[in-house]
Amino acid sequence: MVSRRSTTKQWVRRQAADPYVKQRERAGYRSRAAFKLKEILERDRLIRKGGYILDLGSSPGGWSQVAATAIGAGGKIVAVDLLPMEPISGVDFIEGDCRDADTLHKIGAQFGERSVDLVISDIAPNITGIRDVDEANFLELAKLVSDISTQFLVAGGSMLIKLFQFPGTDSYVRDLKESYDSIARRKPESSRRSSREFYVVAKGFGI
Repeated sequence: MVSRRSTTKQWVRRQAADPYVKQRERAGYRSRAAFKLKEILERDRLIRKGGYILDLGSSPGGWSQVAATAIGAGGKIVAVDLLPMEPISGVDFIEGDCRDADTLHKIGAQFGERSVDLVISDIAPNITGIRDVDEANFLELAKLVSDISTQFLVAGGSMLIKLFQFPGTDSYVRDLKESYDSIARRKPESSRRSSREFYVVAKGFGI
């Protein structure tokens, strides 16, 4: 059995050797996940100037930082998380549970009559270490993100979501094809090779 102290030492060594951790500190990003979004945006061109974006599971704000720079002054970002998030210029933050009707109402109030161009989600549940439980929790959150995207996306809009490879993940991705014109899987260079995470870029909602 691996001790907690040993696990902590491994994490510290990994962080110290991680070039993206150093880049994050230099760039002032709140998380190294910012580089994952930047890589995907460079490849898939998901954000345009003046766009409207919904960031689900936003805290601590790395993705919102990148998105706010990309849309410029004419756009709007609404970020949502259960955890608090320090303010980011150009980002409206809602602290709440996306499963609650009150939180969804607040999202709608922020955007008003305007549908969003892009939903981004780097959200993930707490890991229990029990594979079946973790898979169920991940897929529940993924389904929640796709349902919220259906509610708020403009026709032709896009969704970017983090997923983890489980037996049920491929079925989830196949189901997205019913709502989007194109589906692509991405594994950014800044995503650790040992991680089962990958990202799905879904474009052309409702067309």
